[in-house]
This record gives sequence, C-alpha cells and structure tokens, in this order.
Amino acid sequence: MTFAFPAAQLLSFLAYLIGAAAACVGAVFIARNGETGRRDKRPMLLALALSAGWASLCAALGPNSLEARLLGTLRDLAWLFVIYRLFANDGRSHTQVAVPMLAAVLAFVTMLQPAVIILAASSPTALRVSWSFHLIVAIGALVLLHNLYLGAAMRSRVALQWTIAGIGMYWIFELNLFLSAALSAQTDPVLNVLRGIVLLPLAVCVGVGATAGAENMRLRTSRAVTFQLLSLTLIGLYLAAMVGLAWLATRFGGDIARIVQIGSLVAAIAASVALLPSRRFRGWTRVMLLKHLFRHRYDYRAEWLRFTETIGNAGEGGGRSLHERVAKALADITESPASVLFLPNDQGGLAETANWRWSNLADGGATLPEPLCDTMERRNLIIDVVSETEGAEAMVLPDWLRSEQRAWAVVPLLHFGRLTGAVLLARPDYPRKLDWEDFDLLKIVGRQLASYLAEEAGQRALLEAAQFDDFSRRIAFVMHDIKNLASQLSLLARNAERHADNPAFRTDMLITLRTGSDRLELLLARLGRYGTGGQAECQLLDLVSVARNVASRFVAIHPVVVAGEASCAVMADGAALEQAIVHICQNAIDASEPGEPVLLDIQRDDRGGILEIVDAGSGMTAEFVRDGLFKPFVSSKQGGFGIGALEARELVAAMGGRLEVQSRTGTGTRFSIILPLAKADEVTNQRDEAAAA
Repeated sequence: MTFAFPAAQLLSFLAYLIGAAAACVGAVFIARNGETGRRDKRPMLLALALSAGWASLCAALGPNSLEARLLGTLRDLAWLFVIYRLFANDGRSHTQVAVPMLAAVLAFVTMLQPAVIILAASSPTALRVSWSFHLIVAIGALVLLHNLYLGAAMRSRVALQWTIAGIGMYWIFELNLFLSAALSAQTDPVLNVLRGIVLLPLAVCVGVGATAGAENMRLRTSRAVTFQLLSLTLIGLYLAAMVGLAWLATRFGGDIARIVQIGSLVAAIAASVALLPSRRFRGWTRVMLLKHLFRHRYDYRAEWLRFTETIGNAGEGGGRSLHERVAKALADITESPASVLFLPNDQGGLAETANWRWSNLADGGATLPEPLCDTMERRNLIIDVVSETEGAEAMVLPDWLRSEQRAWAVVPLLHFGRLTGAVLLARPDYPRKLDWEDFDLLKIVGRQLASYLAEEAGQRALLEAAQFDDFSRRIAFVMHDIKNLASQLSLLARNAERHADNPAFRTDMLITLRTGSDRLELLLARLGRYGTGGQAECQLLDLVSVARNVASRFVAIHPVVVAGEASCAVMADGAALEQAIVHICQNAIDASEPGEPVLLDIQRDDRGGILEIVDAGSGMTAEFVRDGLFKPFVSSKQGGFGIGALEARELVAAMGGRLEVQSRTGTGTRFSIILPLAKADEVTNQRDEAAAA
C-alpha cells in the first residue's frame, strides 16, 4: 500500500506534525519542571494538549477539515483561559473589572464559532463571519496581553515576558492569517502551512516562562549581531522599496516606467558612492546607533578583548614596541585615528616618546609642562582639549596643544597615584563631546596601561642591574686571578732569598715566571668571556696531561701530586679547565700545611672523566659548603674574595660538566670535576692525526 502526497500537502503534513510534537514536549516539560503553585499551570497544560490534538488532526485530515476547525475552537478557548489565569497570579483578575468582562466576551464569541463553522460549509457569508470572529478574538487576546504586561510589577514583568512573548506570537499570527483571508476572500495557503510551525516557538516560550528561573533568563544579543540585524533590516527595506518601484513601473508603463527604473539605479549608485566610503558618515551612524539603541556606548567585553589583543601582540616580527601598542590601545577605544604617548623627561614634565599614526607633532618637540602634569596627577584629570581651551585649564596648556587642530583629549596614566605618562588622542572622524562614560573607561584603561609601563620600566631596571652585576663579577674574577698571581710571585720571591744559588730552584723559578706571564696573557684574552654564561668551545683533551701541566706550575711553591689513570680523553676547553683546576688547587694549598701534598687523582666511570683535587687541610663545615662556598664575596680565608670556587663551577658548567664537593672539618676537602668523556671515534681520529704528523 503506497501513499502519494503532493508537495504542498507534504509540507503541510510535516509542519503540523512538528507543531503537534512541540506542543506535546512542551506539556511534558511544564508538567515536570513547571513552577508549583502557579494558577496558570493546569490551564497551560490543557491548552498545549488541545493544541497538540488540533495539530494532529490538521496533519491527518487537513487544516480546513470540520474536525480540525471545531477542535481549534476549544484550543482558542483554552488559551484565552490561560491569559485570564495569568491575571489571577497577582490578583488582578478580581481587582480589574474590565479583565474578566473582556475575557468573557471573547469566550462568548469563540463559543459561537462551532455553529458558524457548520454553516460555513454551505454559505460563503458564514465563512467570512467566522474569519471576523477570529479577528475579534485575536485582537482582544492581544489587548489582554498588553494590559497584563503593562500592569504587572517590574519583577512580575521579567517572569511573564517569556510566556507573554510565546502567546502573543501565536495570536499575532492568527491576526495576520485571518486579516489576509478577510481582505482576499481566501486563506493564504502559505500562512495556513506555517500555522502549525507557530506552535514550536509557542511551546518553547511558555515552557521557559513556566519554570522558576524564568526571571533570570534574558535574551541578549551582542552588538555585532545587533548591527548585522540592522544591516539586514536596511537591506530588506531597500528590496521592498525596489519591489514597490517595480510595481509602480509595471502599473504605469511607458516612459514613466523607464524613468523610474533609471532614476532608482542612479540614486542607489550615488548614495553608495557618497556615503559608504565616508568615515565621517560611518562614525555618525555608529554614534547614533550606540546612543539610541544601547544603554552604554561601549561594548565592554569586546573592548577588553581588543585591548588585550593589542597590548599582547607586537605585530609581525615583533616590530611594534610596547609604547606604540599603549598609544594604539587607548586610541582604539575611542575610535581615534591617531595618538601619541608621553613619558617623563628630565625637566619634570612629559615628552613625546612614541606615536601611532601621528607624526611630526610640534615638529617632534611636543612636551607637556610640569604644571599641567601636576594638575593631571593631583586631580586624576582627563584634559578635554576642545572644552578646556575655553576654561581655566587653558592657562597651563602648551601653545602647540592649543593650536593643534587634531588634538581631542589628554588621558593621564596613573600608577598608585603617580603620573607615569599620558596619551594624547586625536579627534574621531565624527567629533563628539566626551561624557561620563568616556571619562570612567579612559581612567580605568589609563591605570591598566600605567601598570604595564611600570612593569616594563622595572624589567628594564632589572636588566641594567644584571648588567652591572655581570660587570662587577668580571672585575671580581679579575681581582681574584691577580691576587693568586701576586701570591705566587710573593712566595717565589721569598724562596729566592734562600735558594737563589740552587740551579734547580732557578730552573723552577723560570718555569713559574713563564707560567705567570702566560696566565696574565690568558687572563686578558679571557676577560671578555667572564660572566657571559655561554657555552665553552670544547675540544678533545687528555685530562692527565692537563693535570700534569697544572701541577708543574706549583713545583716551586707547594707539592702537587698527579695519580690515577694513565690517560683519560674528555671534551673540554683547555684554558678554562686549567683555570678551574688552578683555582681549586690554590684553595687546597692555602688550606694545607706547608709540605702537605695536594693530590690530583684522575678516574673514569659511567659519569664521565673525573679529576679529584684532594687535600688534608682544615676542611669546611657542611653549612658553609651549602650556603657560602659558591656565593661571591663569602670566604673562609682571611682576606679572601670568595670568587675562586664560584668561577671554577661556572667554568666547568660551561663545558657541560659539573663540580662536586665533599668536605669535613679537620679532615680535608675533595673537589670532583666531572666532564663528558670523548667518543671513541674522536679519540681514534686524534691519534691518526698525531701519527700522520
């Protein structure tokens, strides 16, 4: 068995089926979630149930069937009763006599419908009477809804708005449907199909309105959506005007039609060319819409998002400085085409520091004098340049500002009550007078921008302090190295007085002097590298050879013994590694008794190549090792700089290694320099190069 529906009947069937389903879902929702104690809850359930039944009959038998039209009468009565019970929620159904009287009249007219509907099957006049009755009932229902909303208390209005919107939408549609039928002597087939769809928004609105939290649910459109809707409305009006002109052209015909067509086209082109590119016209339109459609001029959420995006985005390649972004962020808020940022100068005023789209202001010498800055700081005053030039504040405005035609407002940037800068804004494309909302928002944004500028200034000060600290550390390293060399030469001079005639001593003395000279040259070469924190240039080294070179430097001063592995290849910077070992050896010698040897022990394990500098001196406490050993200017020796261990650790770390310390008071100290081992292929290549040489 198959069914064949024409397209119009299929659309009508689907529309009424959707309406029936929406009414059923709405009734179930209100039964489960509706606010208890409301006098309109049961009538609402009844009205939705009758609406669902009516839509079902329309889907099955057609909207013009006798059964559907009769059930539609009961549906209208139910919705009229719902309106009456809405008045009863706050007692107005008894205090306002006109309400029950009008409701009774409308109910009486509706109850006449069944008889008229039956007669309409054979009499066109009865059908027109039925349409008239529908019009009377629809108009009366809208009047009741109007009085219901206007007479309610403010809190009740908020709770009723959803229910009134849904029921009002239903009766407005009924009014248009039967007004069209009365004027054209037939029902519009398109409106007849849409009649079932109307139950969907009706069920949604009354369902929301029946819940306890209806007063907290408000439909709010963003400003962007509002402007888009206005644009669509204007487009619709334009199309309607074009349709009307086309109808006039076809009605009159001839040359008049041709003139209307060409004139409309020329007017549209002229308006588009003259108005749409004009920034002044767009600015005027925006100001008028914001003034008359919204409670506040600014969309604070959109402004805050744009503000944070401007401040946080330095542009492609980071070419836009913070100062320029500060000026732009404030200009964006007021739609100013340009702005200038002023920051403190040496004369107590503010000088131009950065600008956004505003060049050659006062030939690059624009400044805000100290009296004006004091006024803005003391009063947190935004200078309205246009207004203040006519008042008392004109006495402190500089000449260049009074003569600048684009100047509009000067916004102070206050941080904890202190003026950290100011921003000069250019006049918008459509000039307007600043009001309280502008002042409040600009002051808040000014404080936020001042905090960003203060943070940037603090970071710059920290960077300068770090640079001075780096310089001081370099000087301390140099002083420490010079002190070590001076100590060695002083000790060498004292020994020379006793052993000058010893040929072996003279040989060792020459070696020590040559080594000291090399160390001075190395110090000058490495001076620029101190404190940079960069990575050292590592190469393949034999740790045993480096240890023996260091031991040879102390031959004439103190015994230093090399032990352990015969060879250990590591990756390190030779000069930096020798410098680190010398520092630690010198400390070990200073802590040891005269003649007590210092041991340089070379080992290797899974950690890497290890050079241990071991002494049997006085040792250090655990607290000093933890809290003071690697702190600059903290030393356990009388007159020590406290730099040697710190520099040694930094030098080793720059080579990818680490420095470990073990010490015990009265027993001695063990420093372990751990460096990465060289790879086997690198060792082989070095051996091959040595053999080839």
